[in-house]
Amino acid sequence: MTTTHALFGSLAVDRLTGAQSVDAIGRLIAQGHGGYVVTPNVDHIVMARGNRRLRAAYRRAALSLADGQPLIWMSRLLGTPLPEKISGADLIWRVAEEAERKGWRVFLYGASPIVSMNADRKLRETYPALKIVGRNATWWDGRNATDVVAQIRASQADIVIVALGCPKQEMWMRRHATMIAPAVALGLGGSLDFVAGAVRRAPSWMSRLGLEWTYRLAQEPRRMAYRYLVRDARIAPIFAGLLLRRFFSGARPRVARVSN
Repeated sequence: MTTTHALFGSLAVDRLTGAQSVDAIGRLIAQGHGGYVVTPNVDHIVMARGNRRLRAAYRRAALSLADGQPLIWMSRLLGTPLPEKISGADLIWRVAEEAERKGWRVFLYGASPIVSMNADRKLRETYPALKIVGRNATWWDGRNATDVVAQIRASQADIVIVALGCPKQEMWMRRHATMIAPAVALGLGGSLDFVAGAVRRAPSWMSRLGLEWTYRLAQEPRRMAYRYLVRDARIAPIFAGLLLRRFFSGARPRVARVSN
């Protein structure tokens, strides 16, 4: 039987294309129960190893979409190949296009005030009929959620783009998904920075080769050095362990996906 997920230790990733992902988000909206979408990459897998709350947030996600070419390569070697990378920086444009077509109401949460404002403007310029019904750039610290939730609920949003970065956005979505339902939350990390032009994306050839991280490192060496050169290097032993389990015992990591 073909599994619908690729498993990376404690994290499950749905085996969907970009187009299928947008369709799946549309079904979540149509069902009217809310829920949230996570976009794992190598950094998330590494952090989840030592973060119980992040693992719990992933288990409760309605959708988990592969944001990174290394996950595609690893999934193939683990025997559950993912069809393609679905980066948050691409998904936000796909969702905005579909939102304009279907009349979905969009709320932007996270990033800096200037990035939020510029991302709002760029999205409206590209999709003039897009309904952006609110935005909030308040940085969540675990205590200041009441006003944001109230603002989202008052906006009657169908989609909330949550751009707080991992693990803050996953924690926020897990804690507040039921409070903002029927809106569907999408945890898209730095996607608003890319939309606003505050951060430049790597050329497509670097993306295909899995070298986006080198481009980001060159842009922001002081900020990104620890993440890419120290923390994310821990993926090597994690992946080696997964390979050993696959090839020597045939066992697969067990992970439970539970509904909200």
